[in-house]
Amino acid sequence: MTTIQTVPVALGERSYDVRIGPGLIADAGAHLAPLLKRPRVAIVTDETVAALHLPALTAALAAAGIEAAALALPAGEATKSWAELGRTVEWLIAQKVERGDLIVALGGGVIGDLAGFAAAILRRGVRFAQLPTTLLAQVDSSVGGKTGINSPQGKNLIGAFHQPSVVLADIDVLASLPERDFRAGYGEVAKYGLLGDAAFFAWLEENGPRLRDDRAALQHAVAHSVAMKADIVARDETEQGDRALLNLGHTFGHALESATGYSARLLHGEGVAIGCTLAFDLSARMGLSPQEDPSRVAAHFAAMGLPSRLADIPGDLLGADALIALMGQDKKVVEGRLRMILARGIGQAFVTDRVDMVALRAVLGG
Repeated sequence: MTTIQTVPVALGERSYDVRIGPGLIADAGAHLAPLLKRPRVAIVTDETVAALHLPALTAALAAAGIEAAALALPAGEATKSWAELGRTVEWLIAQKVERGDLIVALGGGVIGDLAGFAAAILRRGVRFAQLPTTLLAQVDSSVGGKTGINSPQGKNLIGAFHQPSVVLADIDVLASLPERDFRAGYGEVAKYGLLGDAAFFAWLEENGPRLRDDRAALQHAVAHSVAMKADIVARDETEQGDRALLNLGHTFGHALESATGYSARLLHGEGVAIGCTLAFDLSARMGLSPQEDPSRVAAHFAAMGLPSRLADIPGDLLGADALIALMGQDKKVVEGRLRMILARGIGQAFVTDRVDMVALRAVLGG
C-alpha cells in the first residue's frame, strides 16, 4: 500500500509541509481545515483542470464543512499575464477574501504561479495552498514560494517570493495528464539528478520509462525531487546563492520558450530538457565536464520521448545571437553579466558568470 510522504520545507516561521501520495484531493478537507480561520476557501484553477478535478475537490471540502468558490481561467502559459492576474485579484476581492483566509491553487505551474502571486499582493499578503495537478508543478513550481507572471520581454520577470501554507501533491491526478505533459514534467525530475545527485540520475535512467505505470516508483521520483528542492530552498530562500542551481537548463530553456512565443511548439519542461543538454554540451566544450556527458544526457531524454536538441523544436528558430540576447533578459543576469548553471559532471552543477561566448555561440549553432 502506498502511503503519504511528508517533506518539510524548513523556513522558520514560514515553514510548511509538502505531502505526496495518492488520494490527497479526496482528503483535502482534512488537510486544509486546520489552516482555516473560517470554513471557506477561494479556489483558482483553469478550465481544463476544473473539468477533471474541481468537483472532487469541492466535494471533499463540503464533506469537511468547508464552503468553496472557484474561478476557472483559460488553460495555458498565456494566462500568466497582467490581464488574468488583474481578473483574479478583482475576483478574490469580490469574494471578500480576507487576510486570514486561504486561497487554493488547483492546477499546474501556470495556476500555481499566478494564484500565488495574486495571494502575495492581495491585501499585502494572503495565505495560499498549492494543489499541483501536473508532474512539473509537483516536483518544482509548487515548492519554494516563487510566484509570478510573464512579461513580453521574458518569462517570470514580474513576481514575488510568497511561500504556500501547505502543498498537497496527489500523484493519482497525474494519470489524467496527456502523455506530452507528463513527459515535459519529467524534464524537471531529471534536472534534479543532473544538478546534484548522480545516483538519482542513474536510478532514473533505469526506472524513468516505467514511472507512468508504476505508482510507487512515481511517488519515489516526486518525493526525492521535492526533498532535493526543499533542502536547497531552506538554505537559500530568495536565490542569492545555491538556489540558482535549480535553474539548470532554464537560462537556455526560457530563451527558447520566448523565441517560440510561449506556445505549444515548446512546453516548459521540453525547454528544460533541451537546456540541460545544452548546458552539459557547453560545459564539455569549455573543458569543465567529461566529454561523454552531453551524449548521455541527450540519450536519456530521447529515451523518455523528450527533445534534447535545438533541431527537435518544430519550425524555424532564431539564430545564436538572437537567442543570446534573449538569455540576457534572464533574471540570473547580475550587473550585466550572464550567470549560468554549468556542470563539472553529472550531479555536479555550479553557478558561474565566466561563460565562453565562442563556445556558447557554437552550442547554439552560431
